[in-house]
Amino acid sequence: MRLVLIDPGHFHAALLLREMYAGVDPRVEVFAPVGPEAIDFLSRVTAFNQWTQNPTRWDVDLHLTAAPLGRMDELLRGKSGDVAILTGRNRPKIDRILAALRAGMHVLADKPWIIDSADLPNLQEALDLADRGGLIAYDIMTERYEVTSQLQREFVSDREFFGEVESVTARSVHNIMKMVAGTPLRRPPWFFDIEEYGEALADVGTHVVDLVEWTAFAPRPLDATADVCLIAGRRWPLRITAEQFEQVTGVAPAADLDYYCNNWVHYTWRGVEVQLEIVWNWEAAPGAGDVYEASFHGTRGRAEIRQGASEKHIPELYLAGISEAALLAKIEQLRTRWPGLSLVASGGEWRIAIPPQFRVGHEVHFAQVANQFFQYVRAPETFPAWERPNMLAKYAVTTGGVDLGRRS
Repeated sequence: MRLVLIDPGHFHAALLLREMYAGVDPRVEVFAPVGPEAIDFLSRVTAFNQWTQNPTRWDVDLHLTAAPLGRMDELLRGKSGDVAILTGRNRPKIDRILAALRAGMHVLADKPWIIDSADLPNLQEALDLADRGGLIAYDIMTERYEVTSQLQREFVSDREFFGEVESVTARSVHNIMKMVAGTPLRRPPWFFDIEEYGEALADVGTHVVDLVEWTAFAPRPLDATADVCLIAGRRWPLRITAEQFEQVTGVAPAADLDYYCNNWVHYTWRGVEVQLEIVWNWEAAPGAGDVYEASFHGTRGRAEIRQGASEKHIPELYLAGISEAALLAKIEQLRTRWPGLSLVASGGEWRIAIPPQFRVGHEVHFAQVANQFFQYVRAPETFPAWERPNMLAKYAVTTGGVDLGRRS
């Protein structure tokens, strides 16, 4: 397979090239506007190629333009690749996805595919195009590969063990200043334009909404109209000083910025109450990082991921309300996939002790997603039937929740 990377304006593009893939040509074609984002992408890929252990062998065929990327159908007319990878600006992403699918290319695209509810028909068109053309169109849901999320799903989705899900609360915190692959992250100025990049729920919140439906409902397909009921939403800003803005972008603004990047949403999925809070901070406390915490309440127990100071800022999974005998039987079953799992009593509940080899880190998850995607491309019949309807339901929540917040 030949890869074509289009506008790698987000560091996730480079993380997808953090390792080599079986059956994928090391020569990749890249179309990018001239500017610091292209330089950052090349610097990261070069660093991966120069690693002393397990270096990559990517050969980048770079096409630069002084203007923003124009009509994608013209750009792809002479394509030499089979797979389009998109990770850049969020506002035009769905149009670029549609162009790649019309050119007969499989698509692996970073979240979010859309940030506006007005684009839901375009998302439906993209999924229909992929279905008719026998193509795989897949969004990069890295958080499904975090071991605590996978284990939480194993417990929650077992109805005999957990019962029926009654309610879900989840919280996601991201940080603007951070290190990625050992390098300070430089944000492009358009990152702070919510009309271009989206509010938190429409952007990083896509992961949280996906985890809720993937944990509690998949592999059952969801209907974006019949199964989703949005109830309430709100939004609030993070104040970014001019000095902070220049520090993270390299561009000096005229004034401080009220960055409307934070959201809360309340909705139901097939009657299950869900409340999510998605926020951005300027920088994490020492020793901490991005946070995902989620509590699933079932008729027979509770499964909760926490990541606070008590957990040394590492996600840990706790279970409560379930007998020790039932937990031990479930743990024994799960050891076939995760050898070494064990239970630790913790203040009237149980913590799942996870061996360190299964905590591979966020950056490794990109290759895990890519390998799953390539497997689907090679064997399209293995692509789950629930993925496409559930993607529509997911983006109905993220974009509709933003609409509610703006109206309130």
